[in-house]
Amino acid sequence: MSRRAAILTLTCALVGLGASAAAAYTHYHLLFDPMYRSFCDVSETVSCTQVYQSRFSTVRGIPVAIFGALWFVGAALVSVSGLTARQSVRENVPGYLFVLSTLALAVILYLAYASFVLLKAVCLLCLTTYAAVIGLFLVSGAATTFPMTSLPRRASRDLRVFVASPLALIVAVLFFAGAASTLAFFPRDVASSAAASGEPAAAAATALVPTQDQRSEFERWYASQPRVPLIVPAEGAKVLVVKFNDFQCPACGQSYLQYKPIFAKYEADHPGAVRLVLKDYPLNRDCNDNLGQTIHAAACDAAVAVRLAPPARVEAMEEWLYSHQPAMTPPSVRQAARDIAQISDFDGKYPSTIGMVKGDVALGRQLGVKSTPTFFINGVKVEGALPAQYFDQAIAYELQHAASK
Repeated sequence: MSRRAAILTLTCALVGLGASAAAAYTHYHLLFDPMYRSFCDVSETVSCTQVYQSRFSTVRGIPVAIFGALWFVGAALVSVSGLTARQSVRENVPGYLFVLSTLALAVILYLAYASFVLLKAVCLLCLTTYAAVIGLFLVSGAATTFPMTSLPRRASRDLRVFVASPLALIVAVLFFAGAASTLAFFPRDVASSAAASGEPAAAAATALVPTQDQRSEFERWYASQPRVPLIVPAEGAKVLVVKFNDFQCPACGQSYLQYKPIFAKYEADHPGAVRLVLKDYPLNRDCNDNLGQTIHAAACDAAVAVRLAPPARVEAMEEWLYSHQPAMTPPSVRQAARDIAQISDFDGKYPSTIGMVKGDVALGRQLGVKSTPTFFINGVKVEGALPAQYFDQAIAYELQHAASK
């Protein structure tokens, strides 16, 4: 491997490592600080926060950014060997990097599809890592001068050289020990981790507990927020949570998953004290004229499907909608409405029901709703989904203050 190619691959690896580290830093703060906003949150479309709060941002609760950072560290170490190792090893380094970057390219293609097509959001830090992987792929591919079929034989020979080098073994031990420690101790997104492992949702909701300082900081922020008067009846509840929702919105589905055990916990401990009211705010111009363009093509039909579902089948209908967001279309929603909610006259009831959806949209316009999900917790407006532990704390705060009145 030429010195120029090795320097280029090392540069790509270091750029990718920097972007991945920044992404992990951002993800960490999103878990613990409800007031945190990433520097790359430029707009609703160009938003790292929206991407990092989606289900595509973690693997078993561990941020994808952590795996990316570890991969780039490995790529950097291999690139360094292209500068410092003996000649017989250096000539094989481009092949190793080409294999690594080919595998990484498959991953980033999937993540890019999830971001651009499913979430319809752009993460600038993610784009930087994509560019770094593509750079590594192109440079290593151009620098590889031997048939890739000979790589296993070359790797076997280089492995014997590696084992005979004390310095190389020390570096390898430090790398794997550091990787294991990072994966073990980095805070997990508990809802995603529970979903992947089958852990009970109630345990997941309380697994990540903020420190006392973090709780105090959140409470100061929450108490300083203005309260908006709502015309939604509380029906005797001490805490009224109003959620403006789009059933095709990934963040709405994520908050549904994360908050469901919290509502269940309060219903068990304080029956009737906490009431959730769902309001429709489909990001579709067919039923929401507040928008410049349609974002979710099946959102209007989904809202109608839930409204028409019999009470005993509402939850099943919601579960289907949230779990089928990527492939959801108006025809598929109507078919699910027939199969799951047993709605036999969807088309006939659609005109009158969509009118009620538009009524929710009108209320959302009056309250300044611009995106989904938007929550009002006893009138405190929260745009986007709070981390589950802080949403739990907000309800506890409202219950405590209601009891003291």
